[in-house]
Amino acid sequence: MSVGTQELLIFLGIGLVAGWLAGLVLGGGGLLRNLIVGVIGAFVGGWLLSVANISLPVGNVLVSQIITATIGAIVVIAVARVIAR
Repeated sequence: MSVGTQELLIFLGIGLVAGWLAGLVLGGGGLLRNLIVGVIGAFVGGWLLSVANISLPVGNVLVSQIITATIGAIVVIAVARVIAR
């Protein structure tokens, strides 16, 4: 497996976990939905934390990425629900 493929699979795994966690917090779910929301949430969470100049005090990089993506996924779900009303 090439390095690029491995990085993509890790990124998708982080997105899937983040989408699942966001679904636990706000309800909803499904494998594909969790994956999509988590991947979009990874970008949104990274951007939000960067703009707010927030650095998570977590020593483990993977856990920090999952938390960041989960924050973004929660925001994505909340905004989607507001727009859908």
